[in-house]
Amino acid sequence: MTNHAEDFSLAAALRATEGWDDPDDLTDPIDDADAADGDDDGWVSGYADADPEEAEDLTTGDLDLVERHELRRVAGLRTELEDITEVEYRQLRLERVVLVGVWTEGTVADVENAMAELALLAETAGSEVLDAIYQRRQSPDPATYIGRGKVEGLREIVQATGADTVICDGELAPSQLRNLEDKVKVKVVDRTALILDIFAQHAKSKEGQAQVELAQLSYMKQRLRGWGGNLSRQAGGRVGADGGGIGGRGPGETKIETDRRRINDKIAKLRRELKVMKGTRDTKRQERRRNEIPSVAIAGYTNAGKSSLLNRLTGAGVLVEDALFATLDPTTRRTTTGDGRIYTMSDTVGFVRHLPHQLVEAFRSTLEEVADADLIVHVVDGSHPDPEGQLTAVREVLADIEAGDVPELVIINKTDAADPLVVDRLLRREPHSVAVSARTGEGIAAAIAAIEADLPRPQVEFTALVPYARGDLIDRIHKDGEIGTLEHTAEGTRVTGRATEALAGELAAYAV
Repeated sequence: MTNHAEDFSLAAALRATEGWDDPDDLTDPIDDADAADGDDDGWVSGYADADPEEAEDLTTGDLDLVERHELRRVAGLRTELEDITEVEYRQLRLERVVLVGVWTEGTVADVENAMAELALLAETAGSEVLDAIYQRRQSPDPATYIGRGKVEGLREIVQATGADTVICDGELAPSQLRNLEDKVKVKVVDRTALILDIFAQHAKSKEGQAQVELAQLSYMKQRLRGWGGNLSRQAGGRVGADGGGIGGRGPGETKIETDRRRINDKIAKLRRELKVMKGTRDTKRQERRRNEIPSVAIAGYTNAGKSSLLNRLTGAGVLVEDALFATLDPTTRRTTTGDGRIYTMSDTVGFVRHLPHQLVEAFRSTLEEVADADLIVHVVDGSHPDPEGQLTAVREVLADIEAGDVPELVIINKTDAADPLVVDRLLRREPHSVAVSARTGEGIAAAIAAIEADLPRPQVEFTALVPYARGDLIDRIHKDGEIGTLEHTAEGTRVTGRATEALAGELAAYAV
């Protein structure tokens, strides 16, 4: 029997791909002139997403970006079927949110920047922002975060806009979440849960997914709650299915206790897995240390352009997207200086104001790449309304992971979109800084020169006459050392410069 539903779905797919306007028009979208002369060059297959030759030129980041955009949530939920062809094309519903903030210190511009950032976080998580409110208080209300009077106003806004979620710009206690939900009658989430949701969407590697899950479970463990007190119910008189099942603690154990115990078990398992992954990362790091390869870590506020800068400096081809926390998994690439010395450059997870403590702890093994680096390239968005606030927020996180003493080079990015006066102000504020545009390439040469100048230099000075038969040593001096003078003589190559201890030991046999 022919499946007519499949035929209609295929027709709908072809219409969506080829751009048919008339649902009844199932002919090929070929120009009339081409149809007259039999030329079908205008026809594009609905099964070909890109030219094969162009697909070969796509980088890993391009492919990741295409995969991320394959499924996007769109506004509206339609359940009424106008046509059978709509069965497989129902639209997914966006969460419609209202933002709430409490202003305890700073200027009005500071709180407006904070609310704008919260809106970007909500949109990155896939929400539609309907409204935003904030109030001035000495401290958040311990019961409802915004106070009893403002809760009533918030409920009116939620009802008027039709919102289904409230997002608060702060980490709320479990009691505050429960009280707000009871009064507003919609779901309430805080800033920490929002950031964790974004990380869960963007985590790609096995280690990144495990780190995000660990952070989510640590956050959730203290916030278990249920409707109608069902988490407080005790198990019955049996230990079987009605009493919690095998592994339960028998009669008297409540559901919340069972859930919390299972979360603790899962957290312990994730910690063991991450410990094994950390061992692998440490082994790679120790190998670089043994070979005395300098390392550079690119750190900075989220969406400051770290991945774009890495692509520009090394041709890494990692994912680039104008979104908060677009990339989470660290990427390390090997590159060389102008005189041939090898060093590594690593892109790290972006930071944000009030980065959740759970994430700092879960990503500590990844952030150790920053703490163990020889140089931190601190990228700041010059076009942001508050770049000084970004610098301060990132340095607070660097201090938390004990990376405050690592040498730092500030790179002011996005100069093509920034106010020149702001860029000049930042250059004066940060003496050791360079202004660049990763998109246009402006200032990249100066940034490379500044990075190479800040790399640690080999410690041991040497003068050697290397036989021509040992050309491998000359090659290693280029890669691992620093050449001062080089002269070809009848006996061999006379070279002076600086080298690592291991290389200097091999050159000692040819010292002059």
